[in-house]
Amino acid sequence: MPIVVDVDIMLARRKMPVGVLADRVGITPANLAVLKNGRAKAVRFSTLAALCEVLDCQPGDLLRWEPEARNS
Repeated sequence: MPIVVDVDIMLARRKMPVGVLADRVGITPANLAVLKNGRAKAVRFSTLAALCEVLDCQPGDLLRWEPEARNS
């Protein structure tokens, strides 16, 4: 998928464990893992807003677009 989730980077910058982030955001560690590992098909704006609030960042710090390789 061309959308990359950089939650791990922000966690490292904030020196915050995954479990603490999940608890503060109000999602399960399993759902946070799905998001972190790029397996999520969607993310609610409310979840994105909570992540940004807890991590003190902007949505662009957590999500980025990378073009997919084309088979030509």
